[in-house]
Amino acid sequence: MQVVVAGDGESGNPFTPKGYLIRYWKKQISNDLPKPWFLLNKASPLNAAQYATYTKLVADQNALTTHLHTFCSSANLMCAPDLSPSLEKHSGEIHFATYSDKNFTNYGTNEPGIGVNTFKNYSDGENIPVNSFRRYGRGSPRDNKFDNYAPDGNVIDQSFNSYSTSTAGGSGQFTNYAANTNVPNLHFTSYSDQGTGGEQKFTTYSQQANAGDQYFKSYGKNGNGANGEFVSYGNDTNVLGSTFTNYGQTANGGDQKFTSYGFNGNVPENHFTNYGVGGNGPSETFTSYRDQSNVGDDTFTTYVKDANGGEANFTNYGQSFNEGTDVFTTYGKGGNDPHINFKTYGVNNTFKDYVKDTATFSNYHNKTSQVLASLTEVNGGKKVNNRWVEPGKFFREKMLKSGTIMPMPDIKDKMPKRSFLPRVIAAKLPFSTSKIAELKKIFHAGDDSQVEKMIGDALSECERAPSAGETKQCVNSAEDMIDFATSVLGRNVVVRTTENTKGSNGNIMIGSIKGINGGKVTKSVSCHQTLYPYLLYYCHSVPKVRVYEADILDPNSKAKINHGVAICHVDTSSWGSTHGAFVALGSGPGKIEVCHWIFENDMTWAIAD
Repeated sequence: MQVVVAGDGESGNPFTPKGYLIRYWKKQISNDLPKPWFLLNKASPLNAAQYATYTKLVADQNALTTHLHTFCSSANLMCAPDLSPSLEKHSGEIHFATYSDKNFTNYGTNEPGIGVNTFKNYSDGENIPVNSFRRYGRGSPRDNKFDNYAPDGNVIDQSFNSYSTSTAGGSGQFTNYAANTNVPNLHFTSYSDQGTGGEQKFTTYSQQANAGDQYFKSYGKNGNGANGEFVSYGNDTNVLGSTFTNYGQTANGGDQKFTSYGFNGNVPENHFTNYGVGGNGPSETFTSYRDQSNVGDDTFTTYVKDANGGEANFTNYGQSFNEGTDVFTTYGKGGNDPHINFKTYGVNNTFKDYVKDTATFSNYHNKTSQVLASLTEVNGGKKVNNRWVEPGKFFREKMLKSGTIMPMPDIKDKMPKRSFLPRVIAAKLPFSTSKIAELKKIFHAGDDSQVEKMIGDALSECERAPSAGETKQCVNSAEDMIDFATSVLGRNVVVRTTENTKGSNGNIMIGSIKGINGGKVTKSVSCHQTLYPYLLYYCHSVPKVRVYEADILDPNSKAKINHGVAICHVDTSSWGSTHGAFVALGSGPGKIEVCHWIFENDMTWAIAD
């Protein structure tokens, strides 16, 4: 019989994972302070019968993988759907709304006449929308529109194989594609290959995404007069990578425009290989490319090599806050009178085998990025606001004073909602980069899928050697987190988090404030969520911090709206000089202390006062 949880949640079936965790807390923690229900409620939601069943199944990983989706649903995990190929013809004009998780084979192939296929509100707000388009629009002159495609998702896995190849006319438009997503993984293979005319346009593509990669292979290859335009592509993103291979190769004419590409991003990574090679009169324009970003790297390898005529224009390129790198290898080499123009071009660039005699440089910055970063007043006297060092993300300790009005960044948790696995189950699953093949089988992760990448990235970070003075451990159960925190701090500990997200993206007023452990430099353990199929935290202890609790008030009404936890790093000497804190606050490593709020669902442990 299932016993109903009552009162403060301490009663209930003792044989559930949550019941066990509550008993474990009482056993391991030596004080009688109020229990941290924000942590204890992250325990696995499995009931006693499910707990027993899956504990047995996990011993046989082949058995577990055959029950993966019921396990994921019951245990509140994040797992990708298994897709079977769809052989539906979808003839005539096609309009998809509120549609998801589909594998299209031979979609719209050789459809005659003029028409439009539209995808609207496709895979909206899902954790892992997986969609595959194979032979999409092949030989068809129809227009295709993707509006509001896969927005607000977490781990986006979309692949287009052989998109609009061998078409006469027809256009493709991607608007608001994969916006506000967490780790998009997008693949276009043979996109508009061997097409005649037509235009492909990407507008607000992957805007405000967090990490992720985009791949364009054979884009517009062997095309005749096909135009491509990328507008607001990857803007305001965090560590987004784009790879263009064989883009416009041996194409005849056509204009390719990149406008406001990678703008205001954090470490954008863009790679162009065999771009426009062997083309006839291609025109490439890069305007405001990677402008106002933080660091970032671009590589152009065999770019417009052996082309006949053609033009490449770089305007306001690479004006980043901190030093990034641009590498041009065999750029324009072997071409017939190519015109390469650079206007207001950034810093730290390498040109190898470059056609210097036909290149024009205007207002090319030959100064270090540190000098450029020190220029706080730009654009007609207005201070640039880089999204990745938004006001309030980092602040000085003197701001933590009653009555201070200051901005608060967006502290909302962007991760998918997941629960811990029970320790006995987590301990039996592989957890190592050497076991990726086993993990792929368990979690049904395909080759080169986003789930495979997500697992590999998390494990690599967990296995990374600690930085100077750091003690670290990835914990995949709440019990492991308790054990790590007590191993560093002892058993008389308290774990804290910011109470809610009120005040995010606005100004706040600091109310009453308390320094933990008397406001002295102390030890703490901070734990941050990591993207993984089940709840996983990266926990670490760094030297010389001070921890504070503060009431957060509405600056107009003075009413309390939140109770925040902030941590101040007194020793920043091991931090990199390009860290966003120094871009926001000035100064450099070891010269100032840096404070930040504990975000939603992150937490910090300290010795109890």
